Amino acid sequence: MDWDKLKIFKTVAEAGSFTHAGEILNLSQSAVSRQVGALEDNLGHPLFHRHARGLVLTEQGEILFEAARDVFEKLKDAQTRLSDSRLLPEGLLTITTVDFIASSWLVPKLAGFKDIYPKIQVTLLLDNRVYDLMRREADVGIRLQKTEQADVIEKKITTLRFSLCLSKHYRERHGQPKTLEDLRNHVMIGHPVGMETPFVRPNWIFNTLGIEHENNPNVMMLNSMSARYAAVKHGVGIAALPDYVSRHDPDLEPLFPDLEIPSVDMFFVYPQERRNSKRIVVFRDYLLNTVRAELER
Repeated sequence: MDWDKLKIFKTVAEAGSFTHAGEILNLSQSAVSRQVGALEDNLGHPLFHRHARGLVLTEQGEILFEAARDVFEKLKDAQTRLSDSRLLPEGLLTITTVDFIASSWLVPKLAGFKDIYPKIQVTLLLDNRVYDLMRREADVGIRLQKTEQADVIEKKITTLRFSLCLSKHYRERHGQPKTLEDLRNHVMIGHPVGMETPFVRPNWIFNTLGIEHENNPNVMMLNSMSARYAAVKHGVGIAALPDYVSRHDPDLEPLFPDLEIPSVDMFFVYPQERRNSKRIVVFRDYLLNTVRAELER
């Protein structure tokens, strides 16, 4: 079986059309169609049902697609293992985490990592979605809740603690709540109900006070911790923010310091089969050592 034709077929199956596959492969639509047609002739089976709205795999196409996907994933794994076997760590390291952790916690630490390992190319995927590490959607994950995936190694990095915060600007315009009940008369910022969240119980304070989310002008919902932080900083309202951010921002003031807000553990997660990857090991150890040094200051 021609490997080039198999690669083109796999790309077409994933893209859903010859045109989109051609854009990915930098080939013309007609060239992609010819290669797939030649593969079908060679196998003696049609691989796609051709419709005006796109392509649908035939039964034989499904069989070949599953096999092709497995083959190319194994080839990618072999390439990764060969790269990992080099003396010095180098190559691509793809990290998945949420935007706020990346921008406020991880990215500031990457300069030191790149100084030590300049040949490792770092790619960050920032999303609340949980990427499938076993399917190589990413190499490692930095997550704010325990994983549900099997065959992964999970190492606790640190514990994030939170405080209710408002800005000095907000306090000057709206006053400072003296009790938890006073919060009902202030703009409270939380996470939209029903949307993916990077950690459990993001609206803990709403539930504690019995504040209704719907049809309440004093409630603002933002599905981004970065946006919540910006909203608090610019005087829009009050929200729970990580202490490592709020205590270093002179514009913010904590409320009710004795209030016990549920903490969130941060985990470093990677596939069991990648436990010997030099890139993953050195990145894991760098983060753990950096966090340990910060705690000792």
